[in-house]
Amino acid sequence: MEVRMEAGWQQLLQPEFEKEYFKRLTDFVNHEYRTEEVFPPEGFVFNAFNLCPLAQTRVVILGQDPYHDVNQAHGLCFSVNEGVKVPPSLVNIYKEIEADLGRQCPASGNLERWARQGVLLLNATLTVRAHKAGSHQKKGWEQFTDAVIRLLASEKENLVFLLWGNYAIKKTQLIDASRHCILTSVHPSPLSAHRGFFGCRHFSKTNGYLKEKGLEEIEW
Repeated sequence: MEVRMEAGWQQLLQPEFEKEYFKRLTDFVNHEYRTEEVFPPEGFVFNAFNLCPLAQTRVVILGQDPYHDVNQAHGLCFSVNEGVKVPPSLVNIYKEIEADLGRQCPASGNLERWARQGVLLLNATLTVRAHKAGSHQKKGWEQFTDAVIRLLASEKENLVFLLWGNYAIKKTQLIDASRHCILTSVHPSPLSAHRGFFGCRHFSKTNGYLKEKGLEEIEW
């Protein structure tokens, strides 16, 4: 696993790459790629950082695990490769965008268009073994992505953090709420979306906050 990131991220996160836990994590992930089928493909592990430069980052959406079926994961949370069926949670995200903004969402589940506008689509764990959800959890990725959130929140101001579901909401403690906008709700999964994700209006609220701070709004 080669750590290659956009220059701003590379500089911010370089101290993490040199820590002992990250070296152990790298050894583990390298071994997994050599001996197992692992997603996303190796060159896409840090895709979220490469498509969304640090200087342009305005919004952070946090997922948990990459998709673990063939050709789905490409390094962005909630997003799938072009031509892949839109997953249920993303279907619900699209439904909320349509209800909130009156904007019809595309048929594609590829969210690169968001990343290129400054939306960091970050999973807490960046790799997974094929067809085995959670198989790379507690190996060091969470320590790394917690550091990403903490460093990002201290380095910048006026970010919007969209934290959906209990796992993501716990990350609130890493963020200074007086410097950033934190929007929380239940997860958009079909199991919970009807308990508060639908109607949360996070997409218009995000744009309202960005506009108020003189920042460019997101074309959802």
